[in-house]
Amino acid sequence: MTNRMLLRSGHVISMDPDIGDLPGGDVLIEDGKIVAVDRDISADAEVLDMTGRILVPGFVDTHRHTWEAPIRGCAPNATLDDYFVEVLDTFAPVYTPEDVYAGNLAGSLECLNAGITTLVDWSHINNTPEHPDAAVQALGETGIRAQYAYGSANTSLADYWYESKISIPGDDVRRVRDRHFASDDGLLTMGLATRGPGFCINDVVEAEWRLARELGIPITVHVGMGRLAGRFGMVKQLHDLGLLGSDTTYVHCCYFSEEEWRMVADSGGTVSVAPQVELQMGHGWPPVAKAIEHGLRPSLSIDVVTTVPGDMFTQIRAAFGSDRARVNAECWQADIPVPETMLTARQMLEIATVNGAHVAGLEHRTGSLTPGKRADVVAIDATALNVAPLIDPVAAVTLSADVSNVETVIVDGVVRKRDGRLLADVGRARRLVEESRDRLAAAVEARGKQQA
Repeated sequence: MTNRMLLRSGHVISMDPDIGDLPGGDVLIEDGKIVAVDRDISADAEVLDMTGRILVPGFVDTHRHTWEAPIRGCAPNATLDDYFVEVLDTFAPVYTPEDVYAGNLAGSLECLNAGITTLVDWSHINNTPEHPDAAVQALGETGIRAQYAYGSANTSLADYWYESKISIPGDDVRRVRDRHFASDDGLLTMGLATRGPGFCINDVVEAEWRLARELGIPITVHVGMGRLAGRFGMVKQLHDLGLLGSDTTYVHCCYFSEEEWRMVADSGGTVSVAPQVELQMGHGWPPVAKAIEHGLRPSLSIDVVTTVPGDMFTQIRAAFGSDRARVNAECWQADIPVPETMLTARQMLEIATVNGAHVAGLEHRTGSLTPGKRADVVAIDATALNVAPLIDPVAAVTLSADVSNVETVIVDGVVRKRDGRLLADVGRARRLVEESRDRLAAAVEARGKQQA
């Protein structure tokens, strides 16, 4: 039986240049797929009245350590150097599979609540084979669209982040691929989250790149960030190893030489920028405009809720404000007019949606409200006092709205949030992360006493 849903009379911002924006537009969904975007669509369907709502494609978060939800806010003042000690060398070693499940469950629901319909889960918490199973199970239960990026264990900072000689276990990656991701057509797909040169010896780097390419899964790696990795010249090292490719996403990219930018662009690589983290924790200036200058299509990501909020509105504004501030300051200093290439509100919405889908390797499925794509749609309440009156709908989404205005969220044609409320057991998710928080705090204290 065909299942049809008609989103009626919303202000459609399709992010598809062939469709454009449609005030009073309709979106027809059939069996999880967008089949029409137009005005006054007539169809035998369940009708959702979108009057006074802005319809946009779901946001895409291209890099989040979702497992950290139980320790939200534990490192509010941390620099990147602090984070390695306070999180990766303190909490990560005592994480159980139950903690990972709780984090991914609550973290994925947090995404959906905020209008993030697609997530790259950068999961470097695979301390046992049960850890990835727990992470994937939670992602599947929430109904989010996600790329599960299998990462290393994190039981010792010295073993896993200082010229590490320990590779991600290929046999377990193959097991997870076979067990959970036999098809690449589902809501959940797989990637490999690798640490890269500088953090690992070259033999490990080459082994992990070979593993990903053997399995036909994309690679995601942190590069060019902070005082340490900013000096590694990681992309240049990868180039010298013959490993650059279009299957790789480079996260942060704050300290790239011009040569490295060209290498990424020439290889077809993609870029994920986490603006609030980068500004706050000392990774470097968010290089959104820099990526665009080199012909790349940058995306946005949240990174860690240990230190920053978990919504895309924050990231949009951090990137938009910081880059325009940088350009304005440079132009003032040089006493020249600001260039016409400064970031715009519409560019930011593009970066948060269709660019994100491109970076996650899912642009053929999501990222725009285009007939033939899967139906990942978010409705923003434009009648709320912090959004109304509506003058520029794109600016309303990027500069005025917040999580409280995310009224409806649809993923793959399934309503996951309606009338401002998640259609999920939020109480259970909150209870699990609270129990996990308490268990982790106790385990950290016990471990500290043992090491004293």
